[in-house]
Amino acid sequence: MISASTKRTALAALLLLAAAMPAYAHVGAGVTSSFTAGFGHPLSGLDHLTVMIAVGLWAAMKGGRAVWAWPLAFVGVMLAGGALGMLQVPMPFVEPAILASVVTLGLLVALAIDLPVSAGVAIIGLFALFHGHAHGTEVPENAGGLEYMAGFAVATALLHAVGIAAALGLGLRFRGLARAAGAGCAAVGVGLAFGML
Repeated sequence: MISASTKRTALAALLLLAAAMPAYAHVGAGVTSSFTAGFGHPLSGLDHLTVMIAVGLWAAMKGGRAVWAWPLAFVGVMLAGGALGMLQVPMPFVEPAILASVVTLGLLVALAIDLPVSAGVAIIGLFALFHGHAHGTEVPENAGGLEYMAGFAVATALLHAVGIAAALGLGLRFRGLARAAGAGCAAVGVGLAFGML
């Protein structure tokens, strides 16, 4: 039997997911010329929202240095990927890698995979490169691309913090809820990959 508190948490998560707008992690989509646009971008789609929170959840579940190293790795490498995109340096498989990040990071949380901090940095950094590149290619040459990327970085860090705070707030007693959120993230990735969301 599912407890009332678990039902309320699941309902709140579903409402949050339903309220999110479609993802705009595609070249040429959306306004990309200001700090405000950059800040709003990670909040505008399921792929961004779920991946950023999943990084925070996984980092908190790991604990120790991962709590700051994994989010920092994501933000830092994402900015490097954004610079590559702004310079029009081509990268293959950007969109499939972004979808893979949603599923993979969700599964890492759902299965509570315990990897060394350096392995987590490598996985998170790889996916962050693709996320950053996608957004860097969206920035017009004559726009304030640096402002946009700064906004995107701040919002990304805040979403990581939400994941960390949620996992730490739930504590060991409710670790299953954090894992359920990871499963939800993976399900979102599958739904996006097959055009169901």
